Amino acid sequence: MTDWRPGAPMPALLARAELLSTIRQFFAGHGVLEVETPLLCHAGITDPAIEPLMVERGLSLGEPRFLQTSPEYAMKRLLSAGSGPIYQIARAFRDGEAGRRHNPEFSLLEWYRPDYDERDLMREVADLVQQCLGAAPVEEISYRELFQREAGIDPFAATVEALRSRANQLTDTGGMNGDADVWLDLILTHQIEPALRKREGLVFVCDYPASQAALARITEDSQGHAIARRFELYVNGIELANGYFELTDADEQRRRFAADNARREQCGQSQRPVDERLLQALSAGMPACSGVALGVDRLLMLKLGESDIRRVLAFDWERA
Repeated sequence: MTDWRPGAPMPALLARAELLSTIRQFFAGHGVLEVETPLLCHAGITDPAIEPLMVERGLSLGEPRFLQTSPEYAMKRLLSAGSGPIYQIARAFRDGEAGRRHNPEFSLLEWYRPDYDERDLMREVADLVQQCLGAAPVEEISYRELFQREAGIDPFAATVEALRSRANQLTDTGGMNGDADVWLDLILTHQIEPALRKREGLVFVCDYPASQAALARITEDSQGHAIARRFELYVNGIELANGYFELTDADEQRRRFAADNARREQCGQSQRPVDERLLQALSAGMPACSGVALGVDRLLMLKLGESDIRRVLAFDWERA
């Protein structure tokens, strides 16, 4: 612990300031309000795949508080209160994520558009990203088509055993067990994402399996498959953004929180408190809308041609 210097060179710090200015100008020109919400809240995410960081003690704390993995819940409360379209450039925190593309503390751009569905929002995401990075080809492909094209697998029809077998061909899974989504995720990270790195421009992956809906609405496609109305954006193979046509049903949201906690218990993870204020806001009436979270640090990496997030952060986790 002797190096006090920043990890990012000064040109990267200047480029970050310019990027933030470009983002703010974009939303000012599109009539989207910038907001701020708390980083430390009484509840956090229930998703078993994402672990929050917590503050357990303090003179002001009557109970542990959660550093937010995303400003989503608080922003949805603002939407329910009539804010209209909003965005936020926030610090976000996720435990156990550190490496070339991850830092436990990172910058997240999140915005919500009432009366937009996910296709409307995908177009706006493409506009913003091209404003920041320059013109580039834009491709849209369904999750099913992507798996069929790059892995020769139909994710809606393959058995768990077939998916497990393919994952074991790609990486040593040891004694890992899990449902179809566990193996689909391994195939995605070990076969499909490397293939996406060979494709230039913006690739929007949409129409995910319903089991991966998270906070997105579920509908049926033309072939009768239940699909989640969500998308992920890859740019030059880097996962950059994750968007939803947002679930607004409080009862369904409560059921999904309960299902998350049940999965956490099955995996030996601690259960998480449910955000009752979010559920109250949904019950009061959140407008139909779409929302997206975009990694600002990764966007800067793409702008500068960097492959390591530590080269675009003034002080990464090890230097903080």
